[in-house]
Amino acid sequence: MLIEKSSDWKEGFIERLENRQSWDSWTLYKMSYDIAKQNLITDFSGLQSLKYVPTVTPLAHQLEVAERVIEEMNGKAILADEVGLGKTIEAGLILKEYMIRGLVKKALILAPASLVNQWVEELHQKFHIPAMLYKKNYELDYVDVVVMSLDTAKRSPHKEKIYAQDYDLIIVDEAHKLKNHKTISYTFVQNLKKKFCLLLTATPIQNDVFELFYLVTLLKQGHLGNYDSFTSVFSGSKRDVDQDNYLKELVNQVMVRNRRQDTGVKWTNRQVQVVPVEFTAEERDVYQLLSELKHVSPVFSDAFSTMTLQREMCSSQEATLGTLKKLYAECSTSEELAYVNDVIQRLDMLDIHSKAEKAVEIILNANDKVILFTEYRGTQNYLHEYFHSKGISSVIFNGKLSKNSREWIKHLFKQNAQVLIATESGAEGINLQFCHHVINYDLPWNPMKLEQRIGRVHRLGQEHDVHIYNLAIQQTIEDHILDVLQGKIGIFEKVVGELDDILATNY
Repeated sequence: MLIEKSSDWKEGFIERLENRQSWDSWTLYKMSYDIAKQNLITDFSGLQSLKYVPTVTPLAHQLEVAERVIEEMNGKAILADEVGLGKTIEAGLILKEYMIRGLVKKALILAPASLVNQWVEELHQKFHIPAMLYKKNYELDYVDVVVMSLDTAKRSPHKEKIYAQDYDLIIVDEAHKLKNHKTISYTFVQNLKKKFCLLLTATPIQNDVFELFYLVTLLKQGHLGNYDSFTSVFSGSKRDVDQDNYLKELVNQVMVRNRRQDTGVKWTNRQVQVVPVEFTAEERDVYQLLSELKHVSPVFSDAFSTMTLQREMCSSQEATLGTLKKLYAECSTSEELAYVNDVIQRLDMLDIHSKAEKAVEIILNANDKVILFTEYRGTQNYLHEYFHSKGISSVIFNGKLSKNSREWIKHLFKQNAQVLIATESGAEGINLQFCHHVINYDLPWNPMKLEQRIGRVHRLGQEHDVHIYNLAIQQTIEDHILDVLQGKIGIFEKVVGELDDILATNY
């Protein structure tokens, strides 16, 4: 079938032109003009969106953030409030404001998979924004506000569909996961077509100052110079107080950060302590044997393998055995096999784990709800059984759980179990204000992970002081981890600002 453009309009056009007929109805035009004028927002300062969100009562600091991002930062900002201060509310206000003003029609929200449903619900219920949760068969041309997980968005064929869109506003939650220009996630977000961009993270520096450099560069190319010039001025070995202050000043032009103590809200306190733990003689012997493995077999020669086994030994026999048995299969000589087999047998003979005993002591003394963080699923299973043997009820929470399972486990923890045994990925985005005891059973290398963990309970709505116990086995790799954590906290505070207590220095 042949399709041609219609030319019928010509007849009406010529008739009006030659006979000097009216082009349109003045009455209809005047009505249209009056409506457009009525809806016109002539004031460029202040937020218009508040009258359209009656179910939300933003806090003063949240309003200030939204106003500053819109009026001073041109919609390109890192929202870096401390955990639990409502960065989602701030982002929702900014999105709503831009939509009301007609500056944003299409928006894309990228978040961890565990948080996408939460984003959709908050935008619907609090801001009356009809956000859609992305499905594989969606035609993005017809969806104005879409929420999807970053892991899905950066993969084909979804990536190509998103690249074909012209988005007015991009929001990236947990933006510290973008890390740097070498990651697929960072490159994906960098290549998106966008007018405005909000990066949400309470921890813009995870390990070093260059992560902040890349986040700022994503928003304003060249704001901190190029990589070489930035390195020459702000590398760790060359910085001084003046340079730290200058860098902080530059960063604050594109970053908004509120601390709890600055919000005017009355917060409960944090009671933080490092709890030293002593290995038994038998545990110490096994730890030493694991440390010597690098001299026994090339399979264990790299520092990472040794360090992994040392950290696992500080966590549980089960976590250690899992890794050791995998590496055992790679051993070739009889001497190597004999040595590793001896270590495995000694691990099997250990009746207790000193850190687990200390955790039980803390839990019994607390006599209340406790969330315990471990790095290893093997340790999760071990602690679950060990706690049961001591009459302590517990539930396991990790990244393998479905959305419904996560909600069910949270319900069980709130109503029945005393302890929630969580991994890092499992606890992402959950809010547990009814709990106010946190045990960091395994210490991470990254202090910001400690802040994220504590933020699960120390957030708006917490009515009690929060007690944090950082367990560390003496004369092991955990001594070194404590030193590394202190150093990284120092870097963060020099460039971004002070942190609430996350690691007491009483050890």
